[in-house]
Amino acid sequence: MSQHHVIPFKTYMKVAAALVALTFLTVICHELHLGPLAGPVAFLIAAVKAALVLLYFMHLKYDNMQNRVIFGSGLIFLLLLIGFSALDIWTRVQSMSTL
Repeated sequence: MSQHHVIPFKTYMKVAAALVALTFLTVICHELHLGPLAGPVAFLIAAVKAALVLLYFMHLKYDNMQNRVIFGSGLIFLLLLIGFSALDIWTRVQSMSTL
C-alpha cells in the first residue's frame, strides 16, 4: 500500500500565487493586442496553469506511475480527437472554397 504524500501549505500558497500571477499575465497579454500570437500565447499560459493544477492540486506529481499513464493516455486521445476534428473542418473549408 502506498503512502500518502503530504504537501506543505506553503507549497499550495506558492502554486496559488503562481496561478494568480499567470492569470494577470493572461490579461496583460490580452491588452497588448499581440495579433496572430495572441492565441498561442494564451494557450501556452493556460497549459502552464493546467500543469500546475494537475501536479499539485490533483497530486499527480507525487502519485504512482499508473495514474500518470492513465492521465497521459486520456490526454493523447483528447489530442487525437481535436486533431481529427480540426482536420475534418480544414478539409471542409478547402472543398467549399473550390466550388
